[in-house]
Amino acid sequence: MLDLARVFIQVVDSGSFSKAGQTLNMAPSSVARNIDNLERQLNVTLFKRSTRQLLLTEEGQYFLAGATKLIEDTDQLVLSMNALNDEPRGTLRISVFESFGNLCVCPYLPEFLARYPQVNVEIELDNKLVDLNAENIDVAIRVGRPVDSSLNARKLMTNHTLLCAAPAYLARYGTPQKPEEASEHNCLLLNHDRQRSYWHFSQKKQHKKIPVQGNLTSKGGSPLLAAAEGGAGLLLLSSWMLTDALKEGRLVPVLPEWQVMQHEHTSGEIYAIYRGGKYPKPHLRAFIDFLLEKTEQHSLYL
Repeated sequence: MLDLARVFIQVVDSGSFSKAGQTLNMAPSSVARNIDNLERQLNVTLFKRSTRQLLLTEEGQYFLAGATKLIEDTDQLVLSMNALNDEPRGTLRISVFESFGNLCVCPYLPEFLARYPQVNVEIELDNKLVDLNAENIDVAIRVGRPVDSSLNARKLMTNHTLLCAAPAYLARYGTPQKPEEASEHNCLLLNHDRQRSYWHFSQKKQHKKIPVQGNLTSKGGSPLLAAAEGGAGLLLLSSWMLTDALKEGRLVPVLPEWQVMQHEHTSGEIYAIYRGGKYPKPHLRAFIDFLLEKTEQHSLYL
């Protein structure tokens, strides 16, 4: 079927059996027999044939779209399989948002580089969205799937969030007993470029959208985490940032019976976003697989 599909696509591109035969180094009669065999297998007519031109039927147009994707995916897969035995090498340019980079990427780079000595890494910790093509970035790690459909995305983990505060803050200002009381507290806020900030509380069938405000906002979570540990206010942050602080008692959960999120429907998912085909180059594939391995080892809520 694949070989017949390749002949079919070439006929469409060339516009005739004879021109397709020249490109494929086949006799026009052989090209015609291939198309006849394909039509028999599919039980459809792909071309309206005349002495002057070939026109695709409606079925032919439908098959062309699917066959083109099938051939492209097959060729990419073959290239990827051929590269499996190649040692990952080359420069890998990574962009990752600051907090995740500091906690979940940078600590493991020495092990990655030791495992793949032919790879060089250039990493940027930045909370701004980057244009992978314009800035020549191989992989960006971000919250949420890319809007650009030409980019590929590999889910790394679900971004669970937790509401917490320092024991000293709660001792001074009291512990909220219901979601509405969060509005009465100083809340440390991630800057989403909005005029008004809300936290979304869910418990079974209850959903509450609570307006919150505070005296500190940041595009990254690290300044907010430091401020919360210093007793500055309530903090809603990703669980992978809070593990040590909660374990050591520097922070304690607030309203743990409620699920609290920055966004109404989801806290988001963290993706590795990359350019190119569905099957990435060896050094990029090695990095993504390595990162997944590390998140699994440390139970970072895949």
